[in-house]
Amino acid sequence: MNQPPNGFWAQATADPDRTVLIDPGGRPWTAGRLHADANRMVHGLRAAGLRRGDAFAVVLPNGVELLTAHLAASQAGFYLVPVNHHLMSPEIAWIVSDSGARVLICHERFGAAATTAADEAGLPATHRYAVGEVAGSRPYAELLDGHPGTPPEDRTLGWVMNYTSGTTGRPRGIRRPLPGKLPEETYLGGFLGIFGIKPFDGNVHLVCSPLYHTAVLQFAGAALHIGHPLVLMDGWAPEEMLRLIDAHRCTHTHMVPTQFHRLLALPDEVRARYDVSSMRHAIHGAAPCPDHVKRAMIDWWGSCVEEYYAASEGGGAFATAEDWLKKPGTVGRAWPISELAVFDDDGNRLAAGELGTVYMKMSTGGFSYHKDEAKTRTNRIGDFFTVGDLGVLDEDGYLFLRDRKIDMIISGGVNIYPAEIESVLLTHPAVADAAAFGIPHADRGEEVKAVVEPAEGHQPGDALAEHILAHCAERLAGYKRPRSVDFVAAMPRDPNGKLYKRRLREPYWEGRERPL
Repeated sequence: MNQPPNGFWAQATADPDRTVLIDPGGRPWTAGRLHADANRMVHGLRAAGLRRGDAFAVVLPNGVELLTAHLAASQAGFYLVPVNHHLMSPEIAWIVSDSGARVLICHERFGAAATTAADEAGLPATHRYAVGEVAGSRPYAELLDGHPGTPPEDRTLGWVMNYTSGTTGRPRGIRRPLPGKLPEETYLGGFLGIFGIKPFDGNVHLVCSPLYHTAVLQFAGAALHIGHPLVLMDGWAPEEMLRLIDAHRCTHTHMVPTQFHRLLALPDEVRARYDVSSMRHAIHGAAPCPDHVKRAMIDWWGSCVEEYYAASEGGGAFATAEDWLKKPGTVGRAWPISELAVFDDDGNRLAAGELGTVYMKMSTGGFSYHKDEAKTRTNRIGDFFTVGDLGVLDEDGYLFLRDRKIDMIISGGVNIYPAEIESVLLTHPAVADAAAFGIPHADRGEEVKAVVEPAEGHQPGDALAEHILAHCAERLAGYKRPRSVDFVAAMPRDPNGKLYKRRLREPYWEGRERPL
């Protein structure tokens, strides 16, 4: 098949024996088999009472079941709500309840938290399904068994309703209006064209981060719809990623800087063991990437290392390796379907080179925060929206991020951007991960605190703290330097690289109000 039909369903009908997925256990799945299961799930969910516009939630690891749910929602006009399975049961309950999910599908690995969440959300036992054994839930097979594998009637495009990460507060659902179109009327793989990724063309997509994350599921779903087989990882490990790229000749993937950092920490002999020359697009986002890490990855993997800036709400900007080498530190220029702007706190659009809050506008339609019109209005200027990042657009339209507005440190009236400090901390060989933020200071309002996760083989303590502070003193202006270092065994990041900085910062501010 030289030119695939539009969308997975048409492709599966035309070539049902083609392998479209390698599951985390290494087992291949054909298009026909995945198509039939997605159809059965639609029939099963409709039998459970779901109608167009209804939501169902999943607490699932990377696997066939989550992709089946995505395909089912996409052709039945449902909202799929993927839940971060690292959340605690009250957080899961909030999302299940707030989304109005009428069915919950979970995996037995997360069964205890999901069951408690379903109880708190008041979801009846008849509408809970589990992959594996979970007390109080029906077997996942019952959702599919007894239903035909043929396409359902009244097919209509549905969406994913992701929830914000909750790094700065309670998660909010990002809800887009349903278009009321047949799935095939929308080019579902067109998103990847922004990055120069073409239909079929020998492409193989590696899913190396959790699919509950907005970008990871969007990349995987788009790849599937334009004929790219998926290779799934359930739990990321650096050497295993290299092995899968080599074994399956993977061509593109979505990554985060934390993964780069840990790949680069592998011994040279391990890195040399695997051929990664098949990679065409190693696209990273979700968190700032220190310059030295980016350069090292480009030196190793070449021009396939690309970057984007976006949020669950939309995007965005894109930078090729060539763009970044020409303008180090940039996250790129606006997508063809987007517009970027920088505004001051009074809502005035700023000129090139002026620092302000970054706003984005997409030509593909808007969104609202589910049940939170106040937040929807607050984060808007006209058709532009923001997620609170600070940045600068240069005269060529390239965007340079400084930090999140909520994370900015104000010490003695001077603005300090933690990302710059964190980048310096990460150049120290004893630092595996790092965060910088403001803590109370009686005179200056805030002072800079560094929190460090030591690299393997390095012991936390006063001696290491002194070495790290001396390292910063050689590389940072005096007002930017951390005044002290604390250590943690593991940084509180989600598996997509987002740092829950609020969890680190809050204990230092207990009983006090931050000036921001």
